[in-house]
Amino acid sequence: MTEPRIAPGGFRDTGPIIWAFSRLAGAVTGTKPPHVFTTLGRHRGLFWGWLHFAGELMPGGTLPRHESELLILRVAHLRGCAYEFEHHRRLGRRAGLTSAQIQALTGDLTEGSWSPRELTMLQTADVLIADKDLDDAQWERLSAELSQKAALELVMLVGHYDMLATTLITLRVQPDKASRLSRLSRLRKSR
Repeated sequence: MTEPRIAPGGFRDTGPIIWAFSRLAGAVTGTKPPHVFTTLGRHRGLFWGWLHFAGELMPGGTLPRHESELLILRVAHLRGCAYEFEHHRRLGRRAGLTSAQIQALTGDLTEGSWSPRELTMLQTADVLIADKDLDDAQWERLSAELSQKAALELVMLVGHYDMLATTLITLRVQPDKASRLSRLSRLRKSR
């Protein structure tokens, strides 16, 4: 595995608020403080602007959380961003996605058991990642399933996670390690 180009920051690098936020986020995901936050947190001003924007899309967006997670996981898969995929696999499970649904996002979408709305959304993500645009036919399919506000949000969500994948891959952000509490919980369940 390649070393990170910018190592995750500690308390002094990120400051007390980002450091505390990262620890809280790790408690939610069952990991140590997520490297996405401790790495991007080294640029404090940029971090808060990014976090506000990202939070407006997910979890604060109008799309149901499980749909947002489906889209994010598909983008992570298409971009080959292992960090983003693993991070959102955990969040997707919390949002109600099954292991089978998450696995289906890594293959041919027509083989999954998606609702027509979900399939249209996922196919739209595929086209956006491949072409950075939608032709009129795909836009019509999307518009038949989503309101204008939701369609705008979908395009922004896919674009944001495409950008984030670029950042995570370029910086060689390493996978998050499970927290001690999370490891103990898994041990208890396996007995």
